[in-house]
Amino acid sequence: MFESVKRRIPSFLRALDFIYPRDCADCGAAVQEGAPFHGRAVPSSFCARCWRGIKRLDGPRCPVCAVPFPSEAAVSWSPDHRCGECRKTPPLFSKAVTPFIYEGTLAKAIHLLKYQKQNHLAEPLARLLADDLAPLPVDRVTAVPLHPRRLRAREFNQSLLLAERISRLIRRPLLIDPIARKRETPPQVGLSKKEREKNMKGAFSVTRPRLVENQRILLIDDVYTTGTTLKESAKTLIQAGAQEVIVAALARMI
Repeated sequence: MFESVKRRIPSFLRALDFIYPRDCADCGAAVQEGAPFHGRAVPSSFCARCWRGIKRLDGPRCPVCAVPFPSEAAVSWSPDHRCGECRKTPPLFSKAVTPFIYEGTLAKAIHLLKYQKQNHLAEPLARLLADDLAPLPVDRVTAVPLHPRRLRAREFNQSLLLAERISRLIRRPLLIDPIARKRETPPQVGLSKKEREKNMKGAFSVTRPRLVENQRILLIDDVYTTGTTLKESAKTLIQAGAQEVIVAALARMI
């Protein structure tokens, strides 16, 4: 009987959405659960039109950190041309994947997931990123950790929610917190690049080095701003014996 009721829940929820449509968190239009987008259902927080409007970060980019170049000129003669920052201070990660711009619907979706506990958004957000990650030569997937105090306050790590779903979608094992934040750092929002670097320096420590030794690790975060957090996390994994670290963030600040 329980299984019978369980099977009927999705139909019941769709009926409620038809009778009492919800408002899109971006444009305010009525939205129903199950609106089609690329053959999948759009999350009920957004309408298909807004979800379709999420912008990819196209054009020439640094082959290491993926920062956009202002024109094709930088790579016209040298496709492997690196940005000034990666030439001056090469990160220990081998590659960054940041396929979308942090704005509009995507920015609102990340905010709803991160600060308003709308955890149902983790699945569609992970799917947005997974197609770019599936071909990568990685062995394991993990996420940038939160400090325990912040984790208790938020009750979940949004980057780990994304990493868990991505690991399933690309069929790679998930590592839960092979590194940890050994000290609580102030929020990075509003800090300059130098302040971010100082804030994050030495913030992480290795908890289970044997799980990362000789492994190619895919490290997930929600937003790439200056890359300071991902660089420091990748550095910790490499120092723990990881063979390679590729970092990925759902959205990039431009």
